[in-house]
Amino acid sequence: MNNIKTIEGVKKTIFGSGSIMELGNECKKLEASKVLLVIDQTLSKTAIAERVKESLKSARIRSYIFSDVTPEPDPKIADLATELALKEKVQCVIGVGGGSTMDIAKAIAVLVKNEGKAVDYIGLNKVKKQGIPTIMVPTTAGTGSESTFTAVFTQRDTKKKGGINSPYLYPHTAILDPELTIDLPPMVTAYTGMDALTHAIESYTSIKAHFMSEIVSLRAIEIIMDNLRGAVFDGKNLKYRENMMMGSYLAGMGLAMAGVGAVHAMAYPMGAIFDVPHGIGNGLLLPYVLEYNYPGNIDKFCNMAMCMDQEMGELSGREYASLVADTVFELAQDIDVPMTLKELNIPEDSIPEMAKAAMQVAVPIANNPRPMTEEAAMEIYKNAYEG
Repeated sequence: MNNIKTIEGVKKTIFGSGSIMELGNECKKLEASKVLLVIDQTLSKTAIAERVKESLKSARIRSYIFSDVTPEPDPKIADLATELALKEKVQCVIGVGGGSTMDIAKAIAVLVKNEGKAVDYIGLNKVKKQGIPTIMVPTTAGTGSESTFTAVFTQRDTKKKGGINSPYLYPHTAILDPELTIDLPPMVTAYTGMDALTHAIESYTSIKAHFMSEIVSLRAIEIIMDNLRGAVFDGKNLKYRENMMMGSYLAGMGLAMAGVGAVHAMAYPMGAIFDVPHGIGNGLLLPYVLEYNYPGNIDKFCNMAMCMDQEMGELSGREYASLVADTVFELAQDIDVPMTLKELNIPEDSIPEMAKAAMQVAVPIANNPRPMTEEAAMEIYKNAYEG
């Protein structure tokens, strides 16, 4: 019985340039004549929003807009948006934007059909009933939220970060239009791309990984490593953008199947206590955690080194595996991702508090390929303090 694997996920994925114009038709297929459009205030003033509205209008879909979206959102934002969804009796929720926007949209959809507040459902499998359908439209290539069953929130009053995790959160439809990422600034491209790489690597090395998840995760690593620099330095190149969007999507699929590890657990306190954006926290910590993790699974780290185009030569397996951390560090440096806690003005004396908090993020800690202790977490944070 322990070898049985169940694969769930997004029901329908539409990929390709210009696919955003299918949005209205997809709403019609869901028999949704009234929808809630979740989109942040900045994005709501762009050409992307106009294309979204045009597609909905042409299909005669009435849309209500919720734009009070913030990075690293508080669960109360989802509660507020749910009030609007219930008032207008919408039949579908559309999330257009980055991970925070899509996470809020997914939470709204289940809250419409489940009593209580968003905070009540933070944890694993606490949602009791299927929500209304959702359509996710990512405008970054990073979080993979369009393919996961998680909605992450930051509770600033308690300085805790956690997710609603339930199969009921899988989107019905994901529309992946790489044209929507063309105007993404280099900095945002960089840290969202590092976020996607973290998902791919951690799901590949997770102790819950299996033969199906490993194929997806390893391919995501290869795609992201081959295209992230290009997307950052030549952002108008549609091929780089297409590849990064697919890499992010596959990384999200890997995450959904196998989970993540200590990078995420250690990045959560950085977000909850110091408001560090999720992608920046993951990207900063990734090479330091990889340096700690590689003895935990030499074979998998050798596979990653190979798909990162590293030559083995006469190196031992252990030496070859160790190249992964160096290769990722070089990538992060090249694309100008912050690489020290000091750069983010995180005080060194906060390390014990963060290490203790990281150990409370139990599932990712348990998934890590090398057992993680509070002492080891402190040492990793110290290494990351000055680099």
